[in-house]
Amino acid sequence: MDTMEAKEEYLKALKMGQKAYKDAGNRHPLVLDDILGESPTNTVVDMGVLEIPTQRIIGVKSAGRIGAFSPEFLPLMQEESEFASKWMTLCAAHLNEGIRDPILCYEYMGNFYVQEGNKRVSVLRYFGAPSVTATVRRVLPEPSDAPAVKAYYEFLEFYKDSKLYEIQFRQPGDFGKLLSYLGKEPGEPWSEEDRRRFRAYFYYFRETFTKLGGERLDLLPGEGLLLWLRVYPFSNLGDLSAMELTKSMRALWPDMISISQEEPVQVKTEPPKESKGNLLTKLIGLEMEHVNVAFVHPRDLSTSPWVTGHEEGAAYMKQALGDAVTVRSYFHADNQEQAEQILEQAVEEGAQVVFATTPQLSRATLIAAVKYPKVKFLNCSVDAPYSSVRTYYSRIFEGKFITGAIAGAMSDNNHIGYVGSYPIFGVPASINAFALGAQLTNPRARIDLRWSCMAGQPVADFIAKGIKVISNRDVPTPNKMYLDYCDYGTYMVTEEGSLQPLGSPVWMWGKFYEQVVRSVLHGTWENAKGQAVNYWWGMDSGVIDVALSDYLPDGVRYMARMLRQGLRKGTVDPFARRIVAQDGTVKNTGDVGFTPEAL
Repeated sequence: MDTMEAKEEYLKALKMGQKAYKDAGNRHPLVLDDILGESPTNTVVDMGVLEIPTQRIIGVKSAGRIGAFSPEFLPLMQEESEFASKWMTLCAAHLNEGIRDPILCYEYMGNFYVQEGNKRVSVLRYFGAPSVTATVRRVLPEPSDAPAVKAYYEFLEFYKDSKLYEIQFRQPGDFGKLLSYLGKEPGEPWSEEDRRRFRAYFYYFRETFTKLGGERLDLLPGEGLLLWLRVYPFSNLGDLSAMELTKSMRALWPDMISISQEEPVQVKTEPPKESKGNLLTKLIGLEMEHVNVAFVHPRDLSTSPWVTGHEEGAAYMKQALGDAVTVRSYFHADNQEQAEQILEQAVEEGAQVVFATTPQLSRATLIAAVKYPKVKFLNCSVDAPYSSVRTYYSRIFEGKFITGAIAGAMSDNNHIGYVGSYPIFGVPASINAFALGAQLTNPRARIDLRWSCMAGQPVADFIAKGIKVISNRDVPTPNKMYLDYCDYGTYMVTEEGSLQPLGSPVWMWGKFYEQVVRSVLHGTWENAKGQAVNYWWGMDSGVIDVALSDYLPDGVRYMARMLRQGLRKGTVDPFARRIVAQDGTVKNTGDVGFTPEAL
């Protein structure tokens, strides 16, 4: 390359840099010293000489010559400047023999900040070089509970095995998900072939992601890949043509948009107003005279009370809607492969609305929903940020508030045992509501919490400690026998050592299924493309109730009914009161309740 050719390249780069600078709101590269503050106390670790991805170089160590670059390190200085002359010399060197001298940079939170070699970075970024040799010093952030910091410390473990800087996440747990989709275990070393394959596949995915407009979303390419891998196997990235990969990503694009939003899930806390469609819904064919509904379950009626509850709900819905619906139920979707096959079978047999009744079916449901966008898929879970699949659950905490009040009234030694299922979304709200209910009737009440997902026998431990009132898993159906079992609901230990039922929240799934399918029939099913929808209905819609035992004293029964009536009418809110956490912090002053997200 001669001088004139180098000058032409600089002028092209300058024009690109000026545009990028303007598009970015007249911003330059970030400055690490500004990010860390004047007196950083962070630990610095020498990493030696590494090959680092150029796209992860986002700033400089100190302000210095920051004004010479756009955020992407494209040049901004005029062609007569000394800077431009040095840039052109490096440009010629790069094209004639390659830039070999490593730059010096700092890595912080997975990104790189140049101390020496910013013009080399500029030339390499302009020519699209995927990586650059660098002497790297890693700056460790102070450990904290911030999601991005926790995710970074998970990256450090991932890097020990993979030696990859290419992929980045902002949420804890995402590196673990990536490893599971790749079929790798934490701590398993990567071979050089593993690294080459992953880089090639990831760059292929990122290129298509960017072409489709991924950079306009608040979504990292790695986060987009994680969603894609939830539907398609990693090996497909080595087999799909560019057109096929683009098609697969277009099918997922509404979900990409959904998960990129600050609040990806639109929570519906009450059913839509009962109404039939209008003339427009008739003209465009949204109203339906008949709909085929499928229910997909793990296990079966003989082995799962949970499945029994949903099947009773399906029967209720069928009776309410009559000949307007055909219902088919599918059982033993017990693993991922079986779930995918059964969902496929349901669609092939004409299902237009599919209810998958456990969170374990969420991934298989998403795969089917992306493949069959004209079928309406719902999964019984909460907080899934995908627009292709709607989720549904119930505000079971409202029932727990009532049983907590019963437990507080019935406990003669102020100690109450609570068996939690698993610390997932929604469960803490139930625990807190139960505790607030107990405090309502007994200010001295103390809740002893145990988890059924951990080793041990919580109920036996409670009894051995002298705890006489215990809250266990919730009754799956309104059938009285489940409450009388005393394996479910809240119960007390009598003087003779037997168990006596008190009450339990119960699901009324039929009410939910009827109203959702009715909205499909009437053409009032809300379109929410690019927005995840979660139905989280409560007592005011009839999908939750409380079963009360015949053993309850009259006064306690009357109190429970009053609370139930208040919850149904909206005059009682368990959380609209002053709430102080165990560490003394005030969580609510008592002026308002909480949003669903805050709960």
